[in-house]
Amino acid sequence: MNEIGNVDAVGVEERAAKYGTRSIKTASKVKGLKLAASMVDLTTLEGKDTPGKVRALCAKAVRPHDDLDCPPTGAVCVYPAMIKHARAALGDKSPVNIASVATAFPSGQVHLRTRLAEVKAAVADGADEIDMVINRGAFLSGEYNRMQDEIAAVAEACGEAVLKVILETSELETYDNIRAASFLAMRVIRQGDFIKTSTGKTSANATLANNQVMLDAIRDHYFETGMAIGMKPAGGIKSAKQALHFLVAVKETLGDAWLTNRRYRFGASSLLNDLLRQLVKMETGAYQAPYTFSEAAGAY
Repeated sequence: MNEIGNVDAVGVEERAAKYGTRSIKTASKVKGLKLAASMVDLTTLEGKDTPGKVRALCAKAVRPHDDLDCPPTGAVCVYPAMIKHARAALGDKSPVNIASVATAFPSGQVHLRTRLAEVKAAVADGADEIDMVINRGAFLSGEYNRMQDEIAAVAEACGEAVLKVILETSELETYDNIRAASFLAMRVIRQGDFIKTSTGKTSANATLANNQVMLDAIRDHYFETGMAIGMKPAGGIKSAKQALHFLVAVKETLGDAWLTNRRYRFGASSLLNDLLRQLVKMETGAYQAPYTFSEAAGAY
């Protein structure tokens, strides 16, 4: 663990604060808004989710707005029980992937065999991507090999599906722990897999600062191994302005090669609507009321 190094907390927070002051205008802003839209994992993770709601979410993901030239989102993200409904709505050749949370999301507090069975069932039902939660208890207890062995087992259970490893940064307590957990995860996952900040189910979620710690870890891991790992901040990113600041952080830390939805995603339920609202403003010069944009296309 010592070779991973420590985080300069003051430096990280100063850098993150500077991203929050950036202003992006005109054509560059339109490009950034559309890029952010293409990176959204349009998410519904509620106990009241229904097949109808998931179908509507899929329709919105494929065509976010009838009157805008806006790309499809990167994925829809649903509970495992809803994968079949999402697959039926999207078909097999959709530009939108199906992501599903698994491994007893959000706590992860069940036996490993149960978590692995859930992953295999999700992939069999049609999930293209699996968002797993790490064993935070194992990490915080210093059981690093156990944590890594569990992640490796989930990666194997994913088969060809992309794996996104959720650290739940708010429960890791320190930037040093976030950096260490990032490295431990990256050392046992595959090229093209992701690390992710949060479940969105705790009081604190993605911030520019914890995002920066993880971006720095991805950069350092890439320089060390040549392996490109993706990044997904999730929870609490609701405005287009926030999303653009996160993209500035990506560009300045990892470069243009990460400015693609194959390497960067936003986990969000309401972000897409604000991106659309800003795009309409750029096109027409007038803001639309937030309620103009539905949570999802069509009725639930």
